[in-house]
Amino acid sequence: MARVVVDVMPKAEILDPQGQAIVGALGRLGFAGVADVRQGKRFEVEIDDSVSDADLERIAEEVLTNTVIENFSVSRVAE
Repeated sequence: MARVVVDVMPKAEILDPQGQAIVGALGRLGFAGVADVRQGKRFEVEIDDSVSDADLERIAEEVLTNTVIENFSVSRVAE
């Protein structure tokens, strides 16, 4: 079995209200110097050798990501 990580982030032009809420909370808690936060999602997927890189891309693009508003990256994790 191998582990694959799919990171999903909102596109730069998309408003990220959760990230903005975090920036506001950090300021109220006394953490200065934080200009922006973007909140995303991380998926860890266990796969066997029958899953190809092309299949992983399709899974990320068609199932895990809303490509209209999100970007993604797929990486294999070394065990």
